[in-house]
Amino acid sequence: MATATAPRPIDPAFEAQLLDSIDRWTQRELKPIARRHDIDDVYPEHLIDQMRDLGLFGATIGQQWGGLGLPATTYVKIVAAICRVWMAPTGIFNSHLMLAHAIERAGTPEQKAKWLPKLASGELRGGLALTEPDAGTDLQGIRTTARRDGDHYVLNGQKTWITNAVNGDVVALLARTDPDAQPRHAGMGLFIVDKPREGLSTPAKLPKMGYRAIDTGPIYLDNVRIPADQLIGGVEGQGFYQATGGLELGRINVAARGVGMAEGALDLATAYAQQRRAMGKPIAEHQAIQLKLGEMVTRARAARLLTLDAADAYDRGERCDMEAGMAKYFASEAARDNAEEAMRIHGGNGFSQDYEVERFYRDAMLLIIGEGTNEMQRIIVARQWVKRNPA
Repeated sequence: MATATAPRPIDPAFEAQLLDSIDRWTQRELKPIARRHDIDDVYPEHLIDQMRDLGLFGATIGQQWGGLGLPATTYVKIVAAICRVWMAPTGIFNSHLMLAHAIERAGTPEQKAKWLPKLASGELRGGLALTEPDAGTDLQGIRTTARRDGDHYVLNGQKTWITNAVNGDVVALLARTDPDAQPRHAGMGLFIVDKPREGLSTPAKLPKMGYRAIDTGPIYLDNVRIPADQLIGGVEGQGFYQATGGLELGRINVAARGVGMAEGALDLATAYAQQRRAMGKPIAEHQAIQLKLGEMVTRARAARLLTLDAADAYDRGERCDMEAGMAKYFASEAARDNAEEAMRIHGGNGFSQDYEVERFYRDAMLLIIGEGTNEMQRIIVARQWVKRNPA
């Protein structure tokens, strides 16, 4: 489902100023450290205060709660600009904003007043805890339970691949309130689970091929008690819809990452092709390289336009699962394809960690899997297309 109310129009001058600030920040603070932090898998703790100052933790949270209240069309430009240099830091605030989105969209007035100002300021940071070892795309297969016990719920189970699990303060966690409910999605609740809590543990982050430096890890729940008023919306049975209600925005976010990475890989390939010489001239003057660059720039531009199209539909409050699915599928594949071509243009140097391009290739693989695999996106797009075009 799309947003209940369309966001306020943004002043073009303010948007331009904001994007300029983001661009200068990425060049000044991210570009010099990205390669080293990625190789060493070191969490960029010093960036957190900078992100607070830029308003990133409240980017899409309503202004009445202290956020910037940005429309999706502006937000995707911010995400793309950062990912053009380094994708990992966007995970710190993207997952956080999905938590805030769930509360702002479905929470009680009391929950919004308690949690959203602290999330908007970055005083609290968090994420979305849906995935389990045996339940990824099929969220109806989750096993984590939440049993009502007086004024509390008691949670038991395990989540995995949760961004901000270790360094975050709070998550929106999906659990079964009625394990016997039929259909299965009818017996779920989405809970605000904050730390520390007795019985809740978040051990070291998972080792990953890419998307390094930020924490992605498991959450273990062993008889964790949380107040009953931390059930989002206050009514059992709505958790599945609350969790999936933000998937359109989540997929647009992933598409924006793909846009940034496709453009970033193109930047690296373009610069290298003009510096590297072969047979007496820059390789950018060789037709084989020109063919690659021509495909790369076209893919990057098409990915951006598809993503802005989906974000615009979202901002209008329209159903946009097809548009979001197309954007996520195409932009993530564009990021992977551009990263691969950039590696080829770099030749042997592209396989070396001394060059940024190999990180782009590793990071791009996450986008094809995350927020619903691209196989699933194509199915969603096809089904919605047929539904919109009956014979």
